[in-house]
Amino acid sequence: MHLTLQQLKLFESVYRNGSYTRAAKELYLTQPAVSIQLKRLEAQVELPLFEVVGKKIFPTAAGKAVYGACVDILARVDDLALSVEELKGEVKGPLELSVVTTAKYFMPRLLGHFLQDYPDVEPRLRFTNRARVVERLMNNEDDFVVMGQTPDDKNLETHPFLENILGVVAPPDHPLAGRKKVRLQDLAKERFIEREAGSGTRLVFDALLEKNGLRIEPYMELDSSEAIKQAVMAGLGLAVLSLHSLHLEQAAGKLVVLNVTGFPIKRRWYAVHLKGKRLSLVAKTFLDYILTESHQLLDIPQASS
Repeated sequence: MHLTLQQLKLFESVYRNGSYTRAAKELYLTQPAVSIQLKRLEAQVELPLFEVVGKKIFPTAAGKAVYGACVDILARVDDLALSVEELKGEVKGPLELSVVTTAKYFMPRLLGHFLQDYPDVEPRLRFTNRARVVERLMNNEDDFVVMGQTPDDKNLETHPFLENILGVVAPPDHPLAGRKKVRLQDLAKERFIEREAGSGTRLVFDALLEKNGLRIEPYMELDSSEAIKQAVMAGLGLAVLSLHSLHLEQAAGKLVVLNVTGFPIKRRWYAVHLKGKRLSLVAKTFLDYILTESHQLLDIPQASS
């Protein structure tokens, strides 16, 4: 067989995504280009690699066999690339990161500072919801991911690097804004704007309510901190948000942080990857950078132990 690495990469992506369209999008190719390469691969194998059932594609027995070999070959190629990179000692090349959307308030700044020192790094930074970040983490699609609430999985290696402080926010004219102390029970009477179920911030808030025998049904569910801030400023309700996201609104006097019993909640941001994963020199250098420099660069005091 005269297989090419490009064909193997395309096949692996289609197999993993279960879709020619998603594979083409992931690899920045057109769907016809992906289809042509996989037809050439099937011609080499002389057996169909996928079958269509309904509107879904499924691997054939031959496809499963090719996938096993494909994973081994691509892993060896990646190991070779890492070894050569380390021998050269040059911090350059691709850096693949996926982070939860709330981290957009600090990750671009950290990455910008890093690129000033290492201008030959080629970053690809994805902002998405927690569920998608966890999916990419488990599929080993990035060098590492950044999130505030890590999955309970012994096969993960987590690196805490920055405080994630959560607070209850309100418009400045809200009746609770003038109180010196707000009981958690008082919040149960208020309308709350919350992130979608499964988001890290919501999981933490729900756990605190449950611990105190309380439950709050969201008045609205929105899929981004920006949308939630706009809703709170419009007087639609209160919200629990990371204080990282509030600098501009607090400075402009458009949002205030309430003094609520049990708040602020101090969590951590984590860089996470699969245990045993061999990081590239670029990824290792950036990971070390955020572990040691993030608090100083962002002017945030470290949490007390």
